[in-house]
Parts: sequence; C-alpha cells; structure tokens
Amino acid sequence: MKTKVSKWKNSLALRIPKSFASEANVAEGSTVNLTLRDGKIVIAPMRAARFTLSSLLAEVRPENLHGEISIGTPRGREAW
Repeated sequence: MKTKVSKWKNSLALRIPKSFASEANVAEGSTVNLTLRDGKIVIAPMRAARFTLSSLLAEVRPENLHGEISIGTPRGREAW
C-alpha cells in the first residue's frame, strides 16, 4: 500500500490504515516498537507483559525486601 508521510510539529507522522491496524491488533494509544532493519522502518506492536504471583514472588530477595512503611494515622472512618 502506498501512503504519504506527513509533518506533525517537529516530527513525521504516518497514518496506518484501519485494516492494517486491525490485523496487527493496534489501536489508538497502543505501544509499538520502532526499529530499522536493513534500511527499512519496521513497526511492531508491543504486548503488555503478563505476570503471575509466583513469578513476582520468585524475584523477592533479602536485598530487595523492605520493612513496613508508616503512612500516618487513620483519617475519617479508616480502620487498621
């Protein structure tokens, strides 16, 4: 597909046709990875990392474990 590059303030912008965006699962606000490969611009969608509780807890070590933090006294009808 042939398209034009437009100026957007101090940058350049490229419109992505709806059919391309749909097929690549890209929507407004999506994060993409922009790279150069053999002189060509490659745009690839980035997927949010999925974490599990066990994978997060596996990273807890004595050197990155901290104690309790005081956030002050209760206000209003808070109870702890």
